[in-house]
Amino acid sequence: MGQQTILLADDEETLRTNLAQVLEEEGFNVIACADGEIAFKALKNNFVDAIITDLRMPGITGMELIEHASKLAPEASIIVITAFGEVETAVKAMKQGARDYLCKPLNFDELIFKLKRLLAENDLTRQNKVLTAQIQQKQSGSGIIGESPAIKAIMDTISRISHTTSNVLVCGESGTGKEVIARALHYAGITKDKPFVAVNCGGLVDTLVESELFGYRHGAFTGAASDRMGYFESADGGTLFLDEIGNLPFKSQAILLRAIEERAITRVGDSRARPVNIRIIAATNTDLEKAIEAGEFREDLYYRLNVLRITIPPLRERPEDVGALTKHFVQKYNTELNCHCPGLTQEAMDVLCRHSWRGNVRELENEVERMLIFANDRKIAVDDLSIAAAGEDLQLDSSLDLRSSMHCFEKQHILRVMAMYKNKSKTAGVLGIGLSSLYRKLEELGISKEATKHLNAVES
Repeated sequence: MGQQTILLADDEETLRTNLAQVLEEEGFNVIACADGEIAFKALKNNFVDAIITDLRMPGITGMELIEHASKLAPEASIIVITAFGEVETAVKAMKQGARDYLCKPLNFDELIFKLKRLLAENDLTRQNKVLTAQIQQKQSGSGIIGESPAIKAIMDTISRISHTTSNVLVCGESGTGKEVIARALHYAGITKDKPFVAVNCGGLVDTLVESELFGYRHGAFTGAASDRMGYFESADGGTLFLDEIGNLPFKSQAILLRAIEERAITRVGDSRARPVNIRIIAATNTDLEKAIEAGEFREDLYYRLNVLRITIPPLRERPEDVGALTKHFVQKYNTELNCHCPGLTQEAMDVLCRHSWRGNVRELENEVERMLIFANDRKIAVDDLSIAAAGEDLQLDSSLDLRSSMHCFEKQHILRVMAMYKNKSKTAGVLGIGLSSLYRKLEELGISKEATKHLNAVES
C-alpha cells in the first residue's frame, strides 16, 4: 500500500499543527489547511484518501466542504470535528456524507484508530469491486473496449457467431488485441464454462510442435519421464487459441491440419487416437494469402481455419477508441500500482488521440502504465507523455516528396528528443548541435514557442 493522503482542515492553528504532526508520524501524507477556502482549492488539485475537517470555519464551512467533497472526492472517507455539545450538527454532517465524528478536545489515538479503520474498509471495498469486475468480465466475455463503428461491428459479429463452434481466424496488426477478441468469443458462447487454452505458435520449436500440441507417452523420447497431455487435450470441450498461426513451421502445418480434419490426436509414442472436441480460434498479423503464394503457408489449412473471419483495424484508424481505452488502462493500473491518478488533462488526451500508435493498443497500454508510475497521483499532463512534445505528434506522409519527408522527420525527431529530456541544452547535446543551432533549427522547422514553453533553456 502506497502512502495515503489526508486533507486536514481546521482554523485552530495549534490543533492543526499537532494533528498534522501525529498523522505524518503514522505514515500519512498530510495537506493541512487553515480554512475551508484553502481546503476546497486543495481538494480540487489533489487526490485525497480521507478528509478530517472542523465544522466551524470562516468562509467555506465544514458542512459545505463535505458537499464539495461528495463531487470532487466521492470515495474519500470524511471525519468531522465538532465542539462538545454539537452532536446534532455532527449527525447532520454524517447524513451529508461524513463517515464518523469526534468531539473536542480531540483524543488523537481515537482519531487515528477510526481513520485507519475507515481507510481499511475503503481498501476492502475497492478490492471487492475489482474482483467482482474481473469475475463479471470472465463470465460475460467482455473486455473489448471501444466506441468506434469498427469495434461495435466486431462485437456484433461475436454476438452473432457465439452460438457456433466453427473455427475463426482473427486478423490484425501486432498489439491490436487479437487474444482479447478470442477470449470474448470463448466466454460469450457455448464454450464459456470450458477451458480456454492459448498457444504462441511462434514460440513452438520445430522438433517439438507435435509433442506440445498432442502430448506424449512415457519413454517416447529422451526426457519423457511421464505421460503428458498436449494443448489439444487440455482445451477439450473449449477453445484452443493459436496465436500467430502464420509463424507455425511449414512442416508442422500438415500435422495440425490432420488433427483439425479428424477431430482426433495421437500422443507421441502412442498408437491410440484420442477424440477431441474443440473450437479453434487462430490469429495472425501476417497476410496469409501472400504466405500461401510464397509457399510458406498451406492453402488447405488456411481454409480450415478461415471459416469465420474477424479483422481488427489498427488503432490509428479508430482514434475514437483511444479515450475509452486510456480510461480503462488508467483504472487498471491505478489498481495494480496502487495509484490514485484521476486521469489526463484534455490537452494530454488530445495528443494521445492524434498519435499514430504503431504498436497499437499494446503501445497505448504501455504508455499509460509508464505515465501512472511517474504521475504521483495527479492528473497526467502533456509534459508527462513520452510520445510527443507539447501536443505536436507528427506522422510522415508517404505522398510527400523526399525533401518534405526529411523536413517532417527532422521535426518529429527533435520534438521526441525534447519530450524525453525536457531541457533544450540536453536536447542540443543529444542531437550533437549547439544550443544556438537548436534555436535556429526550431525556427527553421516551424516549431512554435508554445510547443517548447515547458522546457528549460539551460541545464537545471
